[in-house]
Amino acid sequence: MRQADSLDALFRPLQLGALRIPNRIVMAPMTRGASPGGVPGSDVASYYRRRAEGGVGLIITEGTYASPDTAPYDPMIPNFFGEEALSGWRHVVNEVHEAGGLIMPQLWHIGLAPKSDLEEVYGGRPDARADPIGPSGLVQAATPHGRAMTETDISDIIDAYVAAGKAAYDIGFDGVELHGAHGYLIDEFFWHETNVRGDGYGGDVAQRSRFAAEIVKGIRASTEPSFPILFRFSQWKLQDLTARPWPTPDALEQFLQPLVDAGVDLFHCSQRRFWHPEYEGSALNLAGWTRKLSGKPTISVGSVTMGQEFIETLLDGTLGDIKGLGGLVAMLEREEFDLIAVGRALIANPDWPQKIRANRLAELNPFTREMLADLA
Repeated sequence: MRQADSLDALFRPLQLGALRIPNRIVMAPMTRGASPGGVPGSDVASYYRRRAEGGVGLIITEGTYASPDTAPYDPMIPNFFGEEALSGWRHVVNEVHEAGGLIMPQLWHIGLAPKSDLEEVYGGRPDARADPIGPSGLVQAATPHGRAMTETDISDIIDAYVAAGKAAYDIGFDGVELHGAHGYLIDEFFWHETNVRGDGYGGDVAQRSRFAAEIVKGIRASTEPSFPILFRFSQWKLQDLTARPWPTPDALEQFLQPLVDAGVDLFHCSQRRFWHPEYEGSALNLAGWTRKLSGKPTISVGSVTMGQEFIETLLDGTLGDIKGLGGLVAMLEREEFDLIAVGRALIANPDWPQKIRANRLAELNPFTREMLADLA
């Protein structure tokens, strides 16, 4: 089979409820830090528009602050609250829609996630928050940082997420994604090392999903059944790249079910390398197992066409060889997952889908961490 013929699975449409996604390529959320005062400007709108023009089926924005309490962490990260920021996002939506694209914001709260070498690569600034919070005041097992959330804190943050989800709906976004991965706030509730609460938001695997489930239920109630809610999660954390909160398929199913019941329409399953099997004895990756256990469509992600994993590239600045797509296409054809998210390759190549479809892999630009310095 010729390479061009084998790529058909990437360009088949997918129906997600009432939303028709024209192909299986998703722009992964990638922190850019180019929104002074938390307000996305015309350069941000043009950045996303170029990816829509380049043929991406669905754009998921960089993480946006859902709650004002986390915004001082980095004033260059876009907010998803306040009239000025929401007006900027309305312009982004209009630009992407004019280009024929689909776009969803990713809603984010960083919780107690520490400053790290990665943020130095991004040009991170000192954390200016006076009162950082997390479920138990732990950033890792027995590692205090900030303070434990009260039930009032929990209620306030849930309300902030719901308000942001409603704003996304009102502005005209095509859905919304919740960032529940990588050791940030929602994920801190999931992880047994950072959630040792003794109330209804702690306990077993299912109980630790309650905080996220209540956010999902609130957004669902404030929008409408046809408004897609995506949920991103991961095993690994920035604090611990080897973390496995769900070491067995049974534990993963216990985690997923409350979110399914709450109204999640699609799971975005973050791995550092998408081709790695999740559990011994099966070739399925995290997205494959999630699809099998939840009955919901999934997005897979992790180093697509990149020879080196994301964190390694950022920390040491080296490049890996550009990888082919044969394994990815085979997994799509077997319906192990439904969509594939592309990150660094889309920073380096706004027209990545067009180049791929034309079988022009040799023309792909390699990603370098210096590309994070602008919105090309």
